[in-house]
Amino acid sequence: MKFPYFRFPLKERSEFFGTSVLRPVIPIEIGYEGRPIRYNTLVDSGADFCIFDAEIGELLGIDVRSGKVETFGGIQSAGSGKAYLHSVVLDIGGWRYKTIVSFSYDIALHGHGILGQKGFFDIFTVKFDLGKEEIELKEIRK
Repeated sequence: MKFPYFRFPLKERSEFFGTSVLRPVIPIEIGYEGRPIRYNTLVDSGADFCIFDAEIGELLGIDVRSGKVETFGGIQSAGSGKAYLHSVVLDIGGWRYKTIVSFSYDIALHGHGILGQKGFFDIFTVKFDLGKEEIELKEIRK
């Protein structure tokens, strides 16, 4: 499966980036108990696990805070966030699989869902090709 990079226009021209930035953002569908939601997600090889906004979990009918708690952090200087693990079905490019993802109330406003190591990179081999502006996914055969 191949997906184009998503081009994000900048409010002001940047001497470094120009008028836009490219990011490996792909559309997915998250399903829980037969309820699907489409959601744009950032393919992030540095993320330990998949993490989505808690509001998405609530819209799916999940009692988000009932999940097992994991903490996460990033490049911020202090603090960490809480994430709640739940089993869902992901549909990525027509390929459906059951996996464990997390939902968090600590994601930045207007942030993307994150596809990380556990729940995504352990399912797919991922090739980033910025020159062609595409992301290629291949299912890992186990």
